[in-house]
Amino acid sequence: MTAQTDTPGSVTAVYKVSGMSCGHCEGAVSGEISEIPGVSSVQAVAATGEVTVVSESPLDEEAVRAAVDEAGFELAGRA
Repeated sequence: MTAQTDTPGSVTAVYKVSGMSCGHCEGAVSGEISEIPGVSSVQAVAATGEVTVVSESPLDEEAVRAAVDEAGFELAGRA
């Protein structure tokens, strides 16, 4: 996984998601989180269970939890 640097006016957060095991899982989680307003980039890695999200401002964790739930997985919290 490559490190992501914040660009001016952006926030990077890393979340732990349980249950991802493949590329399809990564795509499902990334797709749902990318629909949250203000999200500019999502990178999910099944091997580590980490999801890196870049957004315009800090995200409401409940919005992230709802998106992950919609994808069929569980948000374990911030990494």
